Amino acid sequence: MHRSPISVCWLRRDLRLSDNTALWHALNAGHPVMILFIFDSHILGRLESRNDARVHFLHNTLLGLHETLQKNGSGMCIKHGKPEEIWAQLIQDYAIVGVYANRDYEPYARQRDAHIASLLNKQGIAWNDYKDHVLREPHEVLKDDGKPYTVFTPYSRKWLNSLHDDHFREWNSEALVRSSQRVTNPGEPIPTLQDLGFESSSISIPPAYTEDDLIAHYDSRRNFPHMDGTSRLGIHLRFGTMSIRTLAQRARHLNATFLNELIWRDFYQMILAQFPYAADRSFKPAYDHIAWRNDPADFERWCLGTTGYPLVDAGMRQLNQTGFMHNRVRMVTASFLTKHLLIDWRWGAAWFARHLLDFDLASNNGGWQWAAGSGCDAAPYFRVFNPSEQARKFDPNGLYIQKWVPEWGTKHYPAPMVEHAFARTRALDTYGAALKP
Repeated sequence: MHRSPISVCWLRRDLRLSDNTALWHALNAGHPVMILFIFDSHILGRLESRNDARVHFLHNTLLGLHETLQKNGSGMCIKHGKPEEIWAQLIQDYAIVGVYANRDYEPYARQRDAHIASLLNKQGIAWNDYKDHVLREPHEVLKDDGKPYTVFTPYSRKWLNSLHDDHFREWNSEALVRSSQRVTNPGEPIPTLQDLGFESSSISIPPAYTEDDLIAHYDSRRNFPHMDGTSRLGIHLRFGTMSIRTLAQRARHLNATFLNELIWRDFYQMILAQFPYAADRSFKPAYDHIAWRNDPADFERWCLGTTGYPLVDAGMRQLNQTGFMHNRVRMVTASFLTKHLLIDWRWGAAWFARHLLDFDLASNNGGWQWAAGSGCDAAPYFRVFNPSEQARKFDPNGLYIQKWVPEWGTKHYPAPMVEHAFARTRALDTYGAALKP
């Protein structure tokens, strides 16, 4: 056992040394700090692909952090296994006096953290957690009666009206790391990607930066999928390789529409935290009575991008090949699956979870339930996107479609698998029957 007292900063969705709230507090606690990451076998075991690009990205990111720390004579402690077992061993091996972590609001994470905090407290070890993943936590923006909002517009209004400069405070953690010997060097080998049971991926990851010009013109460009009009920073916000505070501060000065997207992110985190049942059930319980068709052959055509609706097919092929889909097209493809094909939104949410680089449970769940009509949306269920009209409006010259569906317009491209007017009527009848008082 290592007898000198230490603090542990447990990284999870905050994989950076800069502007890291928990790391800053750990470095100021008065003891040497071990920076820990655990490749959670509970999570990795649910992934279907052995060359999952997200795992490859995580591994590369952690190697980069470790190499940066090594320049200062320290390094990362990276483990692989069940967190509860790893923490039990760490308690035996080290004289830990305090653990520091940034809060995670997903149901599994909350259960995990409660279990680990209880384990630590039984040993007299303090558990300290902080806000870092969001700008406004689930309990911060509430209605006047103290209840959570369930509609976005009044939530966003309260969010903005109660915003102040303290929400953008930068925690100068990286300077502390570089200017002191406060981070320990465990000296343990770093598990390889193969040790984790995974292989490298050929899918490229967008950089953790976007130009001011893109943010400044986001409102006028964001809906056109052929344009480079979105930031593609979702994966970096998901894993915390960039600070939400830094990005929101830029958006605050550059573009209100971009900032509004970050408010949506906080909103969906709040919904999942306040209503955890919505992770796998309809937020509006009546929608769990919809008589979904759930035709496996129809679902496969949607997954592969062979529906005969070119905008839908382009989006699905982009997703399958790159791990990304333009946000406007995400809405169209989700609406098509749930309304045109009457396939349960959970099927589509699971496909996105498997393929999206920027998969985030709260946002993915919120977006799918919005499309299905079962979520936090003030609009009634009869919104049904017409994919042909969406293509004419947002890809008028077919540039996006031609890129991903080269056979479009030839005899090799299939006819639409279902006629829009028929599908719309069928969806409205099915929803109406399920929601009848």
